[in-house]
Amino acid sequence: MFKKLFQALRSDSVRPAPAEDPPAKAATAVLDVSDSNFDEQVLAAGQLVVVDFWADWCAPCQIISAYVEFLANEYADRLRIAALDVDENPETASRYNVMGLPTLLLFRAGREVDRIVGVESYAAIKARVERQLSA
Repeated sequence: MFKKLFQALRSDSVRPAPAEDPPAKAATAVLDVSDSNFDEQVLAAGQLVVVDFWADWCAPCQIISAYVEFLANEYADRLRIAALDVDENPETASRYNVMGLPTLLLFRAGREVDRIVGVESYAAIKARVERQLSA
């Protein structure tokens, strides 16, 4: 299992190589959400929300965390970005059947509209976000 993970991390398909430079730092930050405020901050939001399910011990989560920051900066006016620590908030992770990390869930109008499990390239994640923004 680890051999496949290391091969995937070394392959070009998962390296953080956006076509252009990452966007400049914006005033918007990634919102930390919890079991207690998830419904209010994510499900009741009036826009597309990308939620990063992560844990401190998850090395691939560090890659996705950087991508999530890029998204937060690039799409600050078009979507909300949130992060949920699964170790501190197991109820929400269980509620959405988050079985592997990292996992990105995209929500619109209180419903899950897309799910990305594992590490994908920034370009692939950005394309899926763009697809949901134009839907």
